[in-house]
Amino acid sequence: MDEALRDRVRETAETHALLNAVKHDSDPEVGAILGPLMGENPAFREHGDEVAGVAAPVVAEVAEMDTAERRDRLTELAPDRLAALEADDEGDDHPLPELPNVDDYDTVRMRAAPNPNGPWHLGHVRMPSVIGTYKSRYDGEFVVRFDDTDPETKRPDLDAYDAILEAIDFLGFEPDAVLRASDRLDTYYEHARELIDLGGAYTCSCPAEQFRGLKADAEACPHRDKSPATVHEEFDAMVAGEYDAGEMVLRVKTEIEHKNPALRDFVAFRMIDTPHPREAAAEYRCWPMLDFQSGIDDHLTGVTHIIRGIDLQDSAKRQQFVYDYFDWEYPEVLHWGHVQFDEYDVSVSTSRINELIDEGALTGWDDPRAPTIASLRRRGVRAQAVVDAMVDLGMSTSDVDLAMSSIYTNNRDLVDDDTDRLFLVRDGQRLSVTGDHPVAGTPPVHPDHEERGTREIPVDDAVLLESEDVPADEDRVWLKGFGCLSRDGDSLAWESRDIDVVREEGVPVVHWVSAADTEPVRMRTPEGDVAGLAETTLREYDADDFVQFERVGFARVDEPSETGDGEETVVYYAHS
Repeated sequence: MDEALRDRVRETAETHALLNAVKHDSDPEVGAILGPLMGENPAFREHGDEVAGVAAPVVAEVAEMDTAERRDRLTELAPDRLAALEADDEGDDHPLPELPNVDDYDTVRMRAAPNPNGPWHLGHVRMPSVIGTYKSRYDGEFVVRFDDTDPETKRPDLDAYDAILEAIDFLGFEPDAVLRASDRLDTYYEHARELIDLGGAYTCSCPAEQFRGLKADAEACPHRDKSPATVHEEFDAMVAGEYDAGEMVLRVKTEIEHKNPALRDFVAFRMIDTPHPREAAAEYRCWPMLDFQSGIDDHLTGVTHIIRGIDLQDSAKRQQFVYDYFDWEYPEVLHWGHVQFDEYDVSVSTSRINELIDEGALTGWDDPRAPTIASLRRRGVRAQAVVDAMVDLGMSTSDVDLAMSSIYTNNRDLVDDDTDRLFLVRDGQRLSVTGDHPVAGTPPVHPDHEERGTREIPVDDAVLLESEDVPADEDRVWLKGFGCLSRDGDSLAWESRDIDVVREEGVPVVHWVSAADTEPVRMRTPEGDVAGLAETTLREYDADDFVQFERVGFARVDEPSETGDGEETVVYYAHS
């Protein structure tokens, strides 16, 4: 990289660092600006390995500025971009479209219908986030209905009912009603009997493979024209548990020649031998299929608008046959694509997460490596950060990608102003300090809040620096909150507290801790556990407190050291 290009990198990095700092009202990080920097400047890409090193001192200089200085400097360098940033902040566009035909209903009523076969992973969060937002917009109602009518294939987890309601509460929403489908079997039986009377259902004992062939050939099942009396008798026997699994089903009579074979005479009830884990439902053996149960409940509970995956379009079509028999109006339906997440090595799947926990590969649903609500919560990520990211996805029918960085950016906006700063050194290298230096460093508790004071970190005769921050021999380094020193073998020689060496000469700014008194830390991250040594100020914080380890990231204190005598403090890493 020649000097002219190096100057361009410095200038552009300063603009991006300022934009990042002003937008998020926090210290910029090199990693956060490299993507936009490279994206807007293709000429930089072939020098990718060097760009970060050239940008780092500039980013550090911006980090030393206060809010007013940053805005003033950005006004000088890129007034148009500052104006655009401020215009975005003032915009009132909403990513969620208006719901259709809301004026046709006295109350907008929507439902989330979780299967309680485990706690919620991140894929489950979108539905309550969007429904809760619509509820607020229309002063509507939010129903939670547990669709727990499959005690075998998707067997309910008894702890999941409360875990899901707790997750909804964490996200900031309060359901107006909570229902369990397994409490409502008699209601489904009643409507099945009405459907039989309307000529809309029949009992079928065809082996599954035989019916599959008939359906594929658009041929009627030989049981299709049974008398209602016979169908009633056989359905009553199903309800009484007189058939084994696979021996008898109740089918909805649709169009046997329908162009979509999936809609031809679908199953409404089947026999399941496995008892339901809930004691109140353990005696039942005749269970409704989801499309029947859900369709009945949506009508009876007054649901006006349904959101479901684009892959479930056939569900609405099946349910429409039932609604036509009962002469009911079908709710408004909105479809959306699936959400795909980056960052995680673990599949966003309830069954897979449970397998990994059983195998000991994960410690639980709140393991930082798990893509779950419990994990983000333990890491200190605020619910609003997650909800906002989900809502921002909108309602596209295409599959959408959610970068976890968007959740982290939202969270940084929420927590930065209130979060105290600390130093944590990983893989520390000891360097003695020589010369007539101050006895302690005094970095601010928060760079934007002078009124919160400073922390005192004793220097004594040595400090610890991260290996990558140790300067080359005779090079200088600025220990944040302490001053400028130069490398002399295994020592750092004191020079001064003149900050101009950073602003004018590009001396790198680094964090550090005393070599004499530190607090051992184990930081649990999505990539695994990281060991380090923190300044002793960490001992003043309690469980659930949130801190920012400068140049490392935000973290939630999980298990504070009880003795402060070599016992490690456990923290959970949130994000940079």
